[in-house]
Amino acid sequence: MSNPKIKITETKLLSDNWYILNKVTFDYQKNNGVPETHAREVYDRGNGAAILLYNSKKKTVVLTRQFRMPTYLNGNDSGMMIEVCAGLLDKDNPKECIIRETEEETGYRLKNVDKVIETYMSPGSVTEILYLFTGEYDQSMKVSEGGGLDSENENIEVLEMTFDEAYNMIATGEIKDAKTILLLQHAKIKGLI
Repeated sequence: MSNPKIKITETKLLSDNWYILNKVTFDYQKNNGVPETHAREVYDRGNGAAILLYNSKKKTVVLTRQFRMPTYLNGNDSGMMIEVCAGLLDKDNPKECIIRETEEETGYRLKNVDKVIETYMSPGSVTEILYLFTGEYDQSMKVSEGGGLDSENENIEVLEMTFDEAYNMIATGEIKDAKTILLLQHAKIKGLI
């Protein structure tokens, strides 16, 4: 952190129940040179990785469906979200993480993945950088049913559908997850499928 216009004056831990929620008070020097004091709640859950699995021959993708409490609290009647496979890095690098998460969640063991982009998904309140990947799969890579880890209380449904079905779910509102939308649009623009 080297921005001379920012001076953090206090960091107060609000919660470390799930991840880390801090209240950060800081002085911010405006363009006219006048400082202002701000306070923001900042949620630190670590960084993550996500992947769009695609099969160019079958013109299909593999997505997941799982319950997401925050969406349930904000108007998603079922709380279920259709998303690309994703997970927290823990101590892995992004590539190792997404290969591990892909096998845990979808049952596909990938060897090669392609990095698309790094992005902050909610920079107003969450520190997370999300590393987005694509990876081609075929049936020979299927080593388990997937579904996530019991030890992480994951209950993930694996979905295989045509790319066109998935892409159309953006317009219908069935897919509202930003990382999934970004990766599906990337696949469309790049002509991966």
